[in-house]
Amino acid sequence: MTPKELRAFCLSFNAVEEDFPFNPETSVFKVLGKMFALTALGARPLTINLKCDPEDAIRLRGEHEGLVVAGWHMNKRHWNTVTVDDRLPDRLVRELIEDSYDLVVAGLPRAERLRLDRP
Repeated sequence: MTPKELRAFCLSFNAVEEDFPFNPETSVFKVLGKMFALTALGARPLTINLKCDPEDAIRLRGEHEGLVVAGWHMNKRHWNTVTVDDRLPDRLVRELIEDSYDLVVAGLPRAERLRLDRP
């Protein structure tokens, strides 16, 4: 997955905005003001921080050692840093991004979830 494809996929979800609160190189993707992904699209290797269920986070780190690690500068229990390269299938990266988005949406107030058409 290229940086351009990664950015486009993150922006494809309902009510997502890209923000640059840390510096002009670090994209933060938010749904209704809540972060679900953080990445430096110009960095090599390309990595992305994603929210994750704590049990899944540990499992993924074990299954993809070195490619999925505890979230860099994030809450290590709830965030993973994923290396986006040809060693991880694009399908898996997309699933992890979608899971992160869904976890953040699930934490929104009911009225905001309904606005997004998500249960």
